[in-house]
Amino acid sequence: MASNKITLRVENALHRHLKGRDQPPRLGQAINHALFPGGARVRPSFALGVALACGDDRPAVSDALAAAVEFLHCASLVHDDLPCFDNAEMRRGKLSVHCAFDEPIALLAGDALIVMAFQALSDVAADAGDRLPTLLSAICQSAGTPHGLVAGQAMEGEPQTVLGAYHAAKTGALFEAAAVGGAAAAGGDIAVWRRVGARLGTAYQIADDIHDCVGNAADATNHGKPIGQDALHGRPNAVAMHGIAGAVSLLKSTLAEAVTLVPDGDGAEALRGLIDRQAARFLPKSLVSVAA
Repeated sequence: MASNKITLRVENALHRHLKGRDQPPRLGQAINHALFPGGARVRPSFALGVALACGDDRPAVSDALAAAVEFLHCASLVHDDLPCFDNAEMRRGKLSVHCAFDEPIALLAGDALIVMAFQALSDVAADAGDRLPTLLSAICQSAGTPHGLVAGQAMEGEPQTVLGAYHAAKTGALFEAAAVGGAAAAGGDIAVWRRVGARLGTAYQIADDIHDCVGNAADATNHGKPIGQDALHGRPNAVAMHGIAGAVSLLKSTLAEAVTLVPDGDGAEALRGLIDRQAARFLPKSLVSVAA
């Protein structure tokens, strides 16, 4: 399936799982502000790509899983931007939710998006059948602690943090959930796909670190977040540890591992192509030739 069709499935799933849910007006507006028009939808697109590679025999379930992954991702962005964390004014080229509305509404919007992730899976419980527990477990592990988004956010407040563990929780956990969930939704081999998700998540966080250190204003707009946050807040960063060339080399080798780990099958080449296309967005253009 072409990447634009996957993106359309993601967008349709998000709208479908929002439809008919009346919210207090400002809260509803804040949720929509967080979700749309959205970024590249990397994580839910990856989840659908995995489901397709595994046969995608229950598309309603894989669509719901993709929506759940994106709800969680957007929740993490809303919370990450809050004054108590990054205090970021912009996200995806527009005002962050707490700046467009206010801090209490942003906090509640993020909370609501987390709950909506689980509601999306509840909506397809009958179709998911005995696959539902694995789907719920994947989302729980990626959202909470000790290895999920909450843990990754908490690590930012620790006096010392291991870079790999921070990357795995902050970013890798949701990519793993996308991989495991996509496979589980279609009855695929979870263990194989978990490894693919872990490597892709690591690569994405390394790329995020690179952007944070060397990106410019245009890169910040395209990448969806302000630059210079890691140095400002004293956080672990792959560039600080490995240097620019080392971080770029590590990014490229990690992406190559992710592609290599994709098991052969009917949808394998399409998924590898999806990963390659997303990878082309990872590096600032000025660094494409570094450590080639």
